[in-house]
Amino acid sequence: MEYTIAGHEGVYRLITTILDPDKAPAAELAALYAQRWEFESTLDEIKTHLGGPHLVLRSQHPEGAERELYGFLLVHHAIRHLMHQAARQGDQDPDRISFTRSLRVVRRQVTDQAAFSPRQTRPRHQSTPH
Repeated sequence: MEYTIAGHEGVYRLITTILDPDKAPAAELAALYAQRWEFESTLDEIKTHLGGPHLVLRSQHPEGAERELYGFLLVHHAIRHLMHQAARQGDQDPDRISFTRSLRVVRRQVTDQAAFSPRQTRPRHQSTPH
């Protein structure tokens, strides 16, 4: 079966061993395949770009490793959320915004903010109660 994907150039060919079109209609297979690649792209964003090519979880215990993984998932979600907001403001398709570039912007912003001390919550001349 040959098909096209909205927003992508070219014609794609899907080959399968499923011979009964009632069990797996060609249009459904094509749609599922496109979704599969969205999932693969998400894994790539987390493993390769967010974590880096030599990612090693620092925790020595399963609970800590689980927390680190949740941390990566939360950061990925936050970046994707920012990308979605930017796309809405610019009247763009969120899928057309680069995750890698967005990650660079976020890293630059976080690094720039880290150069400053936190804001004081009380005037410096006040003494701390004993």
